[in-house]
Amino acid sequence: MPQRTLVVHEFAMRFTSTPRGARLARRLISHRLNEWGHPYTSPANETVTLIAAELTANAVRHGHVPGRDFHLRLAAAEGFLRVEVTDTRAERLPVPGAPYPDGESGRGLLLVDALADDWGVTPRPAAPGKTVWAELRLPAPADTP
Repeated sequence: MPQRTLVVHEFAMRFTSTPRGARLARRLISHRLNEWGHPYTSPANETVTLIAAELTANAVRHGHVPGRDFHLRLAAAEGFLRVEVTDTRAERLPVPGAPYPDGESGRGLLLVDALADDWGVTPRPAAPGKTVWAELRLPAPADTP
């Protein structure tokens, strides 16, 4: 899916490919959404923060290349929020599948698929790696009399 062009707000940053980097990314996403008018306890903030947490955790766990960071981008435009996580490992593409019934992992992409209105994977331009992205459509603002 082509990226939309009418971006109202944007946040982008590199993070270390560590659990600490993933936690910091998740916290900054939530904070930025709050600043953009999506309060911490709003469905949009909670949903996009959870999606970002899953994508950044996957970048750390499955997309990590020693000495390389992952990149996070959050964009808000009229009617949608988009989160993108780019790592430097191209040969490991995310594939949602059935986790082991008693396993403690393997459900992240199932959550992303259930929560996002759309998501996908695109190759990283001009360098090895991939970008996993997810979009959440926002409800139209209620008309006030």
